Amino acid sequence: MKPLATLVLAALLLSAGVAGAAGLKLTSRDLASPEFAPHFLYKGFGCTGDNVSPGLAWSDPPAGTKSFAVTLYDPDAPTGSGWWHWVVYDIPAGQRELPSGAGAATGLSLPKGARQADNDFGAPGYGGPCPPAGDKPHRYVFTVYALDVATLGAAADASAALIGFNLHAHAIAAASLVIYHGRP
Repeated sequence: MKPLATLVLAALLLSAGVAGAAGLKLTSRDLASPEFAPHFLYKGFGCTGDNVSPGLAWSDPPAGTKSFAVTLYDPDAPTGSGWWHWVVYDIPAGQRELPSGAGAATGLSLPKGARQADNDFGAPGYGGPCPPAGDKPHRYVFTVYALDVATLGAAADASAALIGFNLHAHAIAAASLVIYHGRP
């Protein structure tokens, strides 16, 4: 490799490492263990949880953040396209948390202006984990996105996948937590 190319590659790798070390962070006291508490599991499809969304908090958003979005996605769902468990968007830029239970279908515990898309269970709000019985533990990925727009301008009936597309188009930073859950 040419010396200049090696120097440019090293600089890119170093800047990527620094960017990954600082910046947007996502935490949850409710998800302190690597497994979901029954309170946060789905109620239905053979699962007996309470279907309450866990509390989430984020910090250190980048300059230029105009809103946030939070998603819960299962990439291991046997659908060919994963499973959207929760999509909240248009969260005001000054907000730094969603309390436990904020994902209720009514949306009454969400910050003013925030909206929820229908999850893949077919309802608005949080739909907790409920993988097929006997399947390997699934990864449940909570992600907070810092966005460069105050609102996504999405239609009220926009699908979770369409919202996800728009999130990726406007994300200036993202941070994730991964929790595993399986059923015997």
